[in-house]
Amino acid sequence: MAAVELPGLRRVAYGVVVAQGALTAVIALVCLVQWSRDTALSAAIGGGIGAASNLTLALLVFRRKRRELAELIRAFYVGEAAKIAVTIVLFVLVLATLKRMLVPGALFGVFAATFLVQWFVLPRAMRRLDGGQL
Repeated sequence: MAAVELPGLRRVAYGVVVAQGALTAVIALVCLVQWSRDTALSAAIGGGIGAASNLTLALLVFRRKRRELAELIRAFYVGEAAKIAVTIVLFVLVLATLKRMLVPGALFGVFAATFLVQWFVLPRAMRRLDGGQL
């Protein structure tokens, strides 16, 4: 079986993480200006958890440039499992240690926003990838 190399898809995966980080920073800054430091921190933590989990997936799937197709598929499954585990562990740690200062709406709202970034960035990036632009 031939090895598969997906440089465009690698860029898309890391681009999603960058977009999630940028969105998190903007929302946290807005929260700081409009509400409070605790709201901004909660927003930053929620978005950070979303970005960290996707970074985990990207690192596990794309750590090597070339892979056999079966190995690449296996890496996606492992990456998705690790992404879920990282999300759970980080939420448990944050809720256990910072519960009194967290603003739940900001924490979970920005986490959800980072999750939605995938649904807006991926289709556009995949269309560009299919057109040979990435």
